Amino acid sequence: MAGSISNKSSLTKLQALNGLFAVYKKQGPTSADVLNSLKEVLLREAGVENPNPRKRKKQSMKMGHGGTLDSNASGVLVVGVGNGTKMLSTMLAGSKKYVAVGELGKATDTLDATGSVVLEKDFEHVTRLEVEEKLKTFTGDIMQIPPLYSALKKDGQRLSVLLKKGHKVEAKPARPVTVYNLTLQEFKPPLFTLDIECGGGFYVRSLVDDLGKALSSCAHVKELIRTKQGQFTLEEHALQEEQWTLEHILRALQPCPEADS
Repeated sequence: MAGSISNKSSLTKLQALNGLFAVYKKQGPTSADVLNSLKEVLLREAGVENPNPRKRKKQSMKMGHGGTLDSNASGVLVVGVGNGTKMLSTMLAGSKKYVAVGELGKATDTLDATGSVVLEKDFEHVTRLEVEEKLKTFTGDIMQIPPLYSALKKDGQRLSVLLKKGHKVEAKPARPVTVYNLTLQEFKPPLFTLDIECGGGFYVRSLVDDLGKALSSCAHVKELIRTKQGQFTLEEHALQEEQWTLEHILRALQPCPEADS
């Protein structure tokens, strides 16, 4: 009896959560997979038997994530719960930081390591100095064409899903994006490591692909870690999987002002 009362109070607390927190997304699952796993863990902790996080109507628990991370990427994923879901779009307006490992000499259809190699080019001529010089042209307010394999949609379906189904997809037009800071951390050809701080709507994969072309070679993203999104950093705020508990979330939650319903 005591257990069921405790579970009931856990579920009530869970459903009363309003605000934002961050979790660590590992490499592999999609951002949606991470959110579903998180919901499942929390609902199970609250005593919900056989929770199905994909069925929204069954559980009155509103949760969403801000700023999709590719399945191949890891790092900070900001989660909104309750009224916090309404704040996610304002979160996306803040700056984000990434550490990206690029590989010269190979281009892929997805612009990262999950795709098929579509082009191989020589990279022996590329020097550290040349990379640093080219990076200057990608800093500030620039125009960028989003990758074909992305979370962007056409007729309500993600471009990446349409491509996997064999549909022909046209590239979206170039759009303005902002790069606040862009530095070369390490250069060990064919690998190079970039430190990036950018605004919303920016694709690291497109940057690395464009950089490869600018260097008269080609390149793709081998590894990508988001270290900051808005006020949330990987070191200080991102809850690891073993911390996906009501107690840890209550401690980490940044409450939101009472939203107008």
